[in-house]
Amino acid sequence: MYSWMLLEDRLDRELTRETGISHAYYEIMVQLSETEGRQLRMSQLAQRCLSSRSRLSHAVSRLEERGWVRRQVCAEDGRGQLAILTDEGFAALQTAAPVHVEGVRAHLFDQLSPAQVAAMRDVGETLLRHLDERRLDER
Repeated sequence: MYSWMLLEDRLDRELTRETGISHAYYEIMVQLSETEGRQLRMSQLAQRCLSSRSRLSHAVSRLEERGWVRRQVCAEDGRGQLAILTDEGFAALQTAAPVHVEGVRAHLFDQLSPAQVAAMRDVGETLLRHLDERRLDER
């Protein structure tokens, strides 16, 4: 597990140094970019990012300060808030994505043999099935 922590740390430091976007902020922006209208309810975004609502709210506030995300009251019920990736945020994400992809390639995939990559995929799929089922049960 320490190796994954080192990998995460390296990716975060490189992404932040080269783009000014931390890995945590990058993940929020990726999640928003992959949805219709580039928007999600804050509660859904917190779930997708495996984050507490308070931690996510703080991060979204920092992204708002940069003009990359904006909040809007949910029109469906008037209670919830939407986080919306702005055009400026999407442009920043497009600039950061190649840096992130290159880091993952250089620090992970280039270090493994094809057999190791296949084994990692198998382990990942097994864990995902198990942990996703447990997350559903915990709701």
